[in-house]
Amino acid sequence: MVNAVGKDISEVDRAYLAGFLDADGAIMATIEKHAEKKFGYRVRIQLKVTQKDKTTLEELRALCGIGRLRKNRTTYDWLIRDKSEALFLLDLISPYLRVKRSQAEIANTILCTVIDSREDLIKIARAADSLSRFNVRSKNRRKNFASMI
Repeated sequence: MVNAVGKDISEVDRAYLAGFLDADGAIMATIEKHAEKKFGYRVRIQLKVTQKDKTTLEELRALCGIGRLRKNRTTYDWLIRDKSEALFLLDLISPYLRVKRSQAEIANTILCTVIDSREDLIKIARAADSLSRFNVRSKNRRKNFASMI
């Protein structure tokens, strides 16, 4: 498979990336108010891998040519928030995911669904709610609720 900057990404590297997301990553969905969207909301997918070592994340980012790095207090995050980049990475690594396979499937459904009606938006928002239940940190501070739409 060819990445966003045109380099081939080997099967070994795809499995390596999947391992990082499985172990030290998160697949998240947020429901956000968005004035420019037809129904006033959007559901956004974010992929994140956290490490103490910035160099490792720089290598992952360089391998794929997508996302950005962000420093936290004691760690670094490799963030992918762009829809096409998230789709690219999920397509690249989904066959190799083990722990987060079902989360990736939900995220892919959210990313690939065209929202033509309010019912479509509510369906995707419910999928975002189900995805956030997988994330330990989201359980006590969830901001996603399909009912807010």
